[in-house]
Amino acid sequence: MTSSTDSPPTDSPPTPGARYSPLHDVHVAAGATFTDFAGWQMPVRYSSDLAEHHAVRTAAGLFDLSHMAEFTVAGLAAADFLDFSLAGKLSAIEVGQAKYSLLLAVEGGIIDDVVVYRTGESEFVIVANASNRGPVSAALEQRLAEFGAGSGAGDGAGATSGAASGATSAGRVELDDVSDDTALIAVQGPAALAILEATDGVDASGFAGLRYYRALASLFQGERMLVARTGYTGEDGFELYLAPALAPALWAAIAEAGASHGIVPAGLASRDTLRLEAGMPLYGHELSLETFPVQAGLGRVPALSKGDFVGRAAVEAGPAEGAPVLVGLVAEGKRAARADYPVFAADDSVEPIGVVTSGALSPTLGHPIALAYVDPRYAEPGTELSVDIRGKRLGYTTTPLPFYRRKKD
Repeated sequence: MTSSTDSPPTDSPPTPGARYSPLHDVHVAAGATFTDFAGWQMPVRYSSDLAEHHAVRTAAGLFDLSHMAEFTVAGLAAADFLDFSLAGKLSAIEVGQAKYSLLLAVEGGIIDDVVVYRTGESEFVIVANASNRGPVSAALEQRLAEFGAGSGAGDGAGATSGAASGATSAGRVELDDVSDDTALIAVQGPAALAILEATDGVDASGFAGLRYYRALASLFQGERMLVARTGYTGEDGFELYLAPALAPALWAAIAEAGASHGIVPAGLASRDTLRLEAGMPLYGHELSLETFPVQAGLGRVPALSKGDFVGRAAVEAGPAEGAPVLVGLVAEGKRAARADYPVFAADDSVEPIGVVTSGALSPTLGHPIALAYVDPRYAEPGTELSVDIRGKRLGYTTTPLPFYRRKKD
């Protein structure tokens, strides 16, 4: 079933060119404040950023992530195609396992960071960032054409009704953009499991035994959904993929089951501070086409032990000598560095040695934290630096990531 995300939902004021989640009317009724995100009108907050952030750390938050992009890859050669197309070795993961990976440009820069689920022996789901749906789709289609041609049996690849396919000597590979057929709801926080087990209509059998970065097929009201124990907040949590038409009912059922546990709807603002505390990169801030994996601390993601893949030669060559690297920064006080603020050495040098990519006053830790790209000579943990915050340099110190790590049972 395809969602009507190109048209404003009933009783919602139209926004020219905007796209809307299948849960948009639910958010409006909850009093959400909206922001444009990659062309989507998405809730940035419902009550307050701090309240939503703390709820996820202490109880649970309910997130609408239906703007994310999803692609399915299927066929006898699907695993080989993904090994060729992505930096990681996806053929090595088991059915039911997930893996974080990177889609690289030939030049070595990052087109997007993705999570890949193996849902069958020859079936995979790729989850990409909403802002990169177009570039990811184009890159995968092009690689499908190259993959097929490289085997001597390719028929090329072109998008036809959202799908592309290529034939190889090992079998046919089918690529399909299923973003418009997929809603995504996340429950994040220490109470996430208990809430889902109490949610009416959800078959939660197997949830308790599901390990981190694993997924399983489940049911809601008798209809199929994919449930993954992943997340982007640094807490335990689950992400539920299902048909858009079912999303409002699932959201309501989770909210009802979670009321006694302290669950709250949470928007993109709290999601950003949560992921920052967890030291997780955000595309467009820490990751870009100009960024090599090793610069972002992701040097282990490319699997050089496998065969050829797009971007391999560039990864092996590495970035230019002296290229900036990503570091964590912490400070005392309450004045937080923000994206694009220049970073300086601790002395009175005039030229900056780096730039902040993300920063905030950490709601959990109570002091400023930031991610920044700096000259590698200043990247050693414990190095004292300074950040120009509105014309005044304030002291920051480099620190290992993540800033926050949850206590596990």
